[in-house]
Amino acid sequence: MAEKNELGRRGEQIACEYLIRKGMEIKERNWRYRNGEIDIIANDKKELVIVEVKTRSAAIYEEPKDSISDKKIRFLVNAAEEYIMQTDFYGETRFDIISIKWYGNEHYEIDHIPEAFYPPVV
Repeated sequence: MAEKNELGRRGEQIACEYLIRKGMEIKERNWRYRNGEIDIIANDKKELVIVEVKTRSAAIYEEPKDSISDKKIRFLVNAAEEYIMQTDFYGETRFDIISIKWYGNEHYEIDHIPEAFYPPVV
C-alpha cells in the first residue's frame, strides 16, 4: 500500500510541474472535502481547473483515466462547488484528467485531457 501511495504522490508532483510549465497557477493540492480530496486545483488564466490525477504502473492494463467512476465525478463536482463557495470564485470551471503511466526510473508517459467531463445535469 505504501508503494501505491508513493506512486500517487509522485504522479501528482509530475502533474503539478506539468501544469506550471503550461502556465497554470497551482492554488491547492490535495484539497480535502468530506471523505475525499481534489488532487489539484489550478487557475488557467481566469478559469478554475479541477484536476484528477491517475497514476498507474505501466504493467497495469487499465488506462488510468478509465478508472474514474461516475461516483468520483459526482464527488469532484460537489467538492468543486464547495471550493467555489468558500473562495468566492467567479468564473468558468473545468474538469481535467491527467493520467500518468509510470515505467520506473523517472520514465513516464503523461496524458492531459482538458474538459474530460462536464458536471452531470440534474
